[in-house]
Amino acid sequence: MSVKALVLRSPGSNCDVESAWALEAAGAAPERVHVNAFLRGEARLKEYGLLMFPGGFSFGDDIASGKVLANRLVFRLREQLEDFLRLGRPVLGVCNGFQVLVKAGLLPDPLAPEALGNPSVTLSDNDSGRFECRWIYLKTTARKSFWTQGLPDVFPLPVAHGEGKFMTSTPAGMKALEKNGQIAFRYVDARGRRAPYPGNPNGSVGDVAGITSVDGNILGLMPHPERNAFPFQHAQWTRLKPRPKDGVGLQIFKNAVRRAARG
Repeated sequence: MSVKALVLRSPGSNCDVESAWALEAAGAAPERVHVNAFLRGEARLKEYGLLMFPGGFSFGDDIASGKVLANRLVFRLREQLEDFLRLGRPVLGVCNGFQVLVKAGLLPDPLAPEALGNPSVTLSDNDSGRFECRWIYLKTTARKSFWTQGLPDVFPLPVAHGEGKFMTSTPAGMKALEKNGQIAFRYVDARGRRAPYPGNPNGSVGDVAGITSVDGNILGLMPHPERNAFPFQHAQWTRLKPRPKDGVGLQIFKNAVRRAARG
């Protein structure tokens, strides 16, 4: 039986369809459900084996990117969310979804006392002061994480965001992420070396592009794996030799579905 995967929509979501396609290609049975269905009691998070927050501009990025949806989760769906987390099911947030995760306190450690609603990391305005949309390279750094299994050391994904600069509230916070092996991906150049702007498109501290939770069940990243889940989505797909069966981003979804299938 396929894993039932939730792609949580909200006003302004615009990557939910391709996220559902990627989940389906990875073997899941995705459902795109609006957050209002949960607020009205028509659906429950525990019905799903995997939760994804897709990219877009939830609630028009009012207040700050991801903040309004994060508040909906923390103040109106807190009990459901805590139950889902205790079950140890995988949670994925991409771009705006990553912003939701950090603004809600779901990253870096949602099970810490008073974590929900009290973020210790954030994603702020790009250093460039503008929306950055291009293909970049990532280095896989959290090799022990189930999220990164089967990924190349260096691979390309597209970014498209205006608020993607990763920051911690204290220097100790960054050191803890590094010590715990929670930094999943860093921005690099095509050869895996540190990359200044535009390779690091937003000025993220430590070139951080994505992190996992302490327990490893949650992944948030700014680049879009669903936009490189199929070979023809690659910017130079006709020139790839040999032409791959799947886009490299699909592996992240396969890893999530595989973990969810374990129950």
